[in-house]
Amino acid sequence: MYTQICSGSVYGVEGRMIAVEVDISSGLPQVNVVGLPDPAVRESVERVRAAVKNCGFAFPMERITVNLAPADLRKEGTAFDLAIAAGVLAASGQLRSALFRDFLVLGELALNGELRAVPGVLAMVEQAKQRGISKVLLPRGNAAEAACIEGMELFAASHLRELGDPKSDRQSWEALRYDSAGDAELAPPAGAGYGGNAAGHGDFGDVLGQHHAKRALLIAAAGSHNVLLAGPPGTGKTMLAKRLPGIMPPLQEEEALQVTKIYSAAGKLPGGIPSLMRERQFRSPHHTISAAGLIGGGSIPRPGEVTLAHRGVLFLDELPEFSRAALEVLRQPLEDREVTIARSRAVFRFPASFLLAASMNPCPCGYYGHDSDDQRCICSEIQIARYRAKISGPLLDRIDMHIEVPRPLASEGLTSGMTTSEMRAIVLQAVRRRSERPSDSRGLGELAGASLRKAVEMTKAAEELLRKAFDSLGVSLRAHDRILKLARTIADLDGQDRVDQEHVAEAIGYRSLDRKLHTL
Repeated sequence: MYTQICSGSVYGVEGRMIAVEVDISSGLPQVNVVGLPDPAVRESVERVRAAVKNCGFAFPMERITVNLAPADLRKEGTAFDLAIAAGVLAASGQLRSALFRDFLVLGELALNGELRAVPGVLAMVEQAKQRGISKVLLPRGNAAEAACIEGMELFAASHLRELGDPKSDRQSWEALRYDSAGDAELAPPAGAGYGGNAAGHGDFGDVLGQHHAKRALLIAAAGSHNVLLAGPPGTGKTMLAKRLPGIMPPLQEEEALQVTKIYSAAGKLPGGIPSLMRERQFRSPHHTISAAGLIGGGSIPRPGEVTLAHRGVLFLDELPEFSRAALEVLRQPLEDREVTIARSRAVFRFPASFLLAASMNPCPCGYYGHDSDDQRCICSEIQIARYRAKISGPLLDRIDMHIEVPRPLASEGLTSGMTTSEMRAIVLQAVRRRSERPSDSRGLGELAGASLRKAVEMTKAAEELLRKAFDSLGVSLRAHDRILKLARTIADLDGQDRVDQEHVAEAIGYRSLDRKLHTL
């Protein structure tokens, strides 16, 4: 007999529908899985065989062929276990095939028949909805995650036995129907959302002094501008960067769905999330990370750190300590806001619209240009040049703001300044002002060229100052556009509809390290 059940897989961060075809015919007892399965899929045969027997069903002692279609697409993971088991039981007449009509079936099987959660359910359920499939059978551990996609009927099981009694003719799954509103354990508090990541990184009120750096981070958060903090050790560079997500605006509905889908595909969501991720994520990889770990990779590519930081902050502490190869792969995502990875059978695209925050010392020992009575630079000019050369000109050109963070002086008054909540309120007001402009509805980060210049209304004095700065400083055209975006964000923070001369002047001041980092 033959039966077909719809299952799914994740490619990149997007779901794909996979047809699990099961055929049982006369012949020597054996099971063949075809359709480019990886080892985890091939091993599902033994998991399914044990689970079926331990749940009181009979595993057919005939020739069984399992085809995963489309057959030219490599399959990996354990999400096909339940679909294969259901296909075998339906093809052998132990379950009715009609039960699985218009269903997406997902889940990993334990040897005793228990159903285990699998990664990537959110992306697969979203794809099923787009394909017109309205019902999902899945492990209970994935039910809350799948409930984030509206308009789907969910049936959550904890055990293979719940699919039906092999000794009974009555088979119904009404008892498995999942109601997220009735799940008291998973119901979030009013107004809450999973992923309160920003709240756990401290308050800007804890940072004494460094008001210039705080002002720069305020601008960075309001316009999603990349920022580099440069200064000697112990001046608070990492402390400042870690507080950056706390002043960024919350994710919109579409953004929250996309971020949650990325973490689901990467297998980094805890089981039973109550809602979409609403807070901006903060990713801080160690400087020993490889290029593949940073942008993603693998035979079927998985998301890297730049994708996990999508709509959030990617913090690279001690930037020159990262390998040159790892840093150079950032150039495409910083420009295109996505990562493209080509394989022989497919091209994978990962979203990577993130705010890059980085920190660095002026030299290997950290004290060049910041000598004091007890700390003096011991680096030679060759060492300093080699250290700074790890950051290429094209990469530095893609960083909007270069902020010097010197050692604060007690004589200047070590006050804390604004708190995170106060800074966040200012950012939200600037974002609200920007959203009210039809010409800037896409956001500053996605505008370039003529569309950018059309969206930024400037006074004649501001235009003249920007023109003179472009001629005298020798900045690139890319840097010119980034200065323009910075000036627009500064004007929004000041509540101005037009970019004026002082906004351009402040934006130009944040490009001062273009020359300093490459000259001794």
